[in-house]
Amino acid sequence: MTIYFDDIEVGDRSETGGYTFTREEILEFGRRFDPQPFHVDEDAAGRSPYGGLIASGWHTVSACMGLVVRSMLGARSGSLGSPGADEIRWLKPVRPGDTLTVTTEVIEKRPSVSKPDRGLVKLRWTARNQDGDDVMTMIGLGIFRRRDGTA
Repeated sequence: MTIYFDDIEVGDRSETGGYTFTREEILEFGRRFDPQPFHVDEDAAGRSPYGGLIASGWHTVSACMGLVVRSMLGARSGSLGSPGADEIRWLKPVRPGDTLTVTTEVIEKRPSVSKPDRGLVKLRWTARNQDGDDVMTMIGLGIFRRRDGTA
């Protein structure tokens, strides 16, 4: 069953499965995309304010996006992508061995005025580690097909 804009209600909540960060993935992502010492050098990370290797915030966002797509936005949704995200906050470091899950909550929705075959959905994302600690929050914007649309 495809999920359309019309099926989504303010207050709807969903939770993803988990994603576990490995040392190797943290180092590889850091080297490729965010080569700050605490993401790419374990000795330097140990001397940093974080006291050890941590995942890039952008790695965290990417992993969470993968969880949300696989759990909610896959083939069964009318998702047409996203115009962006707001208010990304990295609240606690993500370390090797941490497993994150993401909870999304619909906080707003509105039909498009210029393109009536779709609408915009605003979601609050909260990523939590295995201890239940919030490690990241953001507001995600999604564009979804209307049930009677042609997009």
